Amino acid sequence: MKKEEQLMHEITELVKETKNGKINWDITYQTTEYNDADTKPVEEEDGEKWVVDECFVEYHCEYKSKEFLLTSYEQMFTCGEKVKTCNLIFEPPEGLRFFDVDILAPYAVDADPMLTYHVHMLWLAILEQYKTNPESVKLDITPRNLVL
Repeated sequence: MKKEEQLMHEITELVKETKNGKINWDITYQTTEYNDADTKPVEEEDGEKWVVDECFVEYHCEYKSKEFLLTSYEQMFTCGEKVKTCNLIFEPPEGLRFFDVDILAPYAVDADPMLTYHVHMLWLAILEQYKTNPESVKLDITPRNLVL
C-alpha cells in the first residue's frame, strides 16, 4: 500500500474514532485570514489582483499507542468572489513542529484531492468534537503574518 493510501486509511479511522469521542486532540492553527486586508500580500496575474492568505493546521494525538502528527497547509488566493487554493500535507517527525513550508518540504505527502478531502473531514470531525466535548480538544489558534 502506498504511503498516501495508508495515510488516507489512517485518517478515515481517526475520523471515525473522533466522532465516537475516543481521541483527545492537540490542534495548533495559524492563519492570516483575519488579518487586516491592507497587510496581506497581493499577486497580480493576467491583470487581476489576488489577495494571498495561508493557513497551517497541526493535528496531534495518541492513536493506537503511538503519536500521530500531521500538518496541513493551505494557501488561498482571492480576487473578488473568485478563490483558488493550493493544499499541502506533511508527516513530520514528532520533534519537528514548525510552520514553515521549506522546513516541512522533505516530509510532504502527495496530496491528491481525495487525501485533501479526508484531511478536511478530519478537521470537521475535530471541530464538531470541540463543540460537544471541548475538554477533549486542546485548540491553539493564533494569527500569523505572510511574507512572500
